[in-house]
Amino acid sequence: MWFGKHNPCVMNLALQGGGAHGAFTWGVLDGLLEDGRIDFDGVSGTSAGAMNAVVLAQGLMDGGRDGARAALTRFWTEVAGSLPFEVAVPSLDGQSVSLLPALKLMLHWAHYFSPHQLNPLDLNPLRDILLKQIDFARLRSHSPIKLFIAATHANSGKVRLFRTPEISADAILASACLPTMARPVEIEGEPYWDGGYAANPAVYPLFYECKASDILMVLLTPLKYKGTPHTAQEIKDRVLELAFNSTFLREMRMFAHAREYARESLFQVGRFERRLARVHFHVIDAQEQMHLLKTETKLAANMRFFEMLKNLGRAQAKLWLQTHHSQIGKRSTVDLAELFY
Repeated sequence: MWFGKHNPCVMNLALQGGGAHGAFTWGVLDGLLEDGRIDFDGVSGTSAGAMNAVVLAQGLMDGGRDGARAALTRFWTEVAGSLPFEVAVPSLDGQSVSLLPALKLMLHWAHYFSPHQLNPLDLNPLRDILLKQIDFARLRSHSPIKLFIAATHANSGKVRLFRTPEISADAILASACLPTMARPVEIEGEPYWDGGYAANPAVYPLFYECKASDILMVLLTPLKYKGTPHTAQEIKDRVLELAFNSTFLREMRMFAHAREYARESLFQVGRFERRLARVHFHVIDAQEQMHLLKTETKLAANMRFFEMLKNLGRAQAKLWLQTHHSQIGKRSTVDLAELFY
């Protein structure tokens, strides 16, 4: 566990995946780090959440809060500049982006060609960025926070959780491996796909393996949509988003049900019940704004878009701290039953 000055509160983080939308989480983390009143025990991340988690850990290891803020900025800046051409253009209102027609055509081809055909050399600029910025060998032995990175075993659908001593570039890339866009990432002879299919993110390791009693979930996917999709593309997008969120919803419903059950029990004497009584859940999201973003923008590696999402994340983190900081360690600031039942 990494501690700063003035003995701040300690929390666990659960960071959801969502491609380019993960820049929102960058903003949330930047806001929390700048505020300085919260330290982190464990961080669970999937896909873009895994990227943010490992960069956060590296930055804290190198230079504390300021080092973490700088590392996150460096990572997202390099992601935006990793492609030799622009992939997105700003929308007319300046509040979002749209993918260029050429990239939309490539996504259309992905429905008919395998990653082996579309990318025969298996090129992945994220690998180069991770290897340049992350000292995985040092992180495995000296990470200041516990890491839990989720990937999906491609041949069984089971979640594979990579803990701190197992963290590698392959583990992070496996957590973010979309099967229509990239080949499975092989680790110890086993193929892995994006962790979102099995855990987006995994909350249970923060409950069972971390000492901090507070779990802050940074969510990118809306918990409820305002409208029903009608076009073929809208339906495909919604199906994909529901698939990525289904395991997380089931896990959180289990926690909500268990808390209700524990409250009704006359005797809370078991280890599980005692832990459940102590743990507090919190959420930072931007449901209204993220709902307006098209699914395709998760592939928009565009710095202007990243900065817009970062600023939104910083604003939400600041609002959450102003409203709920005094409740950390005392009570949950969300009603799990209301959110997930």
